[in-house]
Amino acid sequence: MSSGATATSSCDTMAGNARWHAEGAASAESDAGGPLSVHLPLGALPTAVSCARGYTRAILDEWNLAVLADAAELIVSELVTNSVLATADKDGRPRYGESGLPVVHLRLASDHVGFRAEVWDSVPRVPAARQAGPDEEGGRGLALVEALSDRWGWTTVPGWPGKVVWAELRAD
Repeated sequence: MSSGATATSSCDTMAGNARWHAEGAASAESDAGGPLSVHLPLGALPTAVSCARGYTRAILDEWNLAVLADAAELIVSELVTNSVLATADKDGRPRYGESGLPVVHLRLASDHVGFRAEVWDSVPRVPAARQAGPDEEGGRGLALVEALSDRWGWTTVPGWPGKVVWAELRAD
């Protein structure tokens, strides 16, 4: 996947761009009745999480799937958080490599009834749920994803070094 993302100054700008993109591209696809799909590359920074949530809500609203937005936002938040953490160093700071800041990719797709979120990162490590202690602030992300989604999983992509973690919701 390409990491040729352009920087934006704020998440509000990202959400505005999502609305513009959805009106221009996704709505046109919707009129044709075909599947819908959008992609957002994000720098692997903590701020990527709130941008991904806002983008998800804006896109689902444009796709007339706002009924799924609350659960979808939480799922996307957890998946992007995990990818950002996976690409960080042992102290939780962004790990810059030869090609610069790692990028996580958010792909949203719909068949007009259901929704699928995919989060791609360059770390091949398998996502693993863990048991968080009662006083721990984190560690419940995949349990939340499992509880909120109809299905979820992960896979590798041939010719690409990382993984994609995905979750699906249906608007029944």
